[in-house]
Amino acid sequence: MIIRNETSSDIEAISKVTIAAFKNLEISNHTEQFIINALRKANAPAVSLVAEIDGQVVGHIAFSPVTISDGATVWYGLGPVSVLPEYQKKGTGKSLISEGLSLLEKSGGRGCVLVGHPNYYKRLGFRNFPELVCEGVPQEVFFALPFTEKVPKGVVAFHEGFFAKG
Repeated sequence: MIIRNETSSDIEAISKVTIAAFKNLEISNHTEQFIINALRKANAPAVSLVAEIDGQVVGHIAFSPVTISDGATVWYGLGPVSVLPEYQKKGTGKSLISEGLSLLEKSGGRGCVLVGHPNYYKRLGFRNFPELVCEGVPQEVFFALPFTEKVPKGVVAFHEGFFAKG
């Protein structure tokens, strides 16, 4: 498996991977492909990676800046992360997440937030921080991974692209 930066020739494959990855997920609104397109159109992703196996894109992840009400900067939101169903539970998503987080940290990022499944993201080092919230999101599914000891306190707002519907 190769993890690399997204290129313009990957856009159609990324859309197909994203649709397939979320197709049968009950908690999804099935707007993830629209979110990625809105983020891309706004030039928002700080990191956008694909996982490729034998020349086929099998996974994708994007990280884009978030704002935090306490004024903390250089924090990012993870998502969406998508892996074709036949490649799920084989480490593809974990590899995409790990590589993306590493790139963010190396570029001076201070941390990452996400909305996701507790059992999965806690294994990757993400934690709930009561002093860091995202309005309208239950605290038990909102996670942060600080790259330094300082954790912001306040309300996190994801890029407006996360509200894309079509």
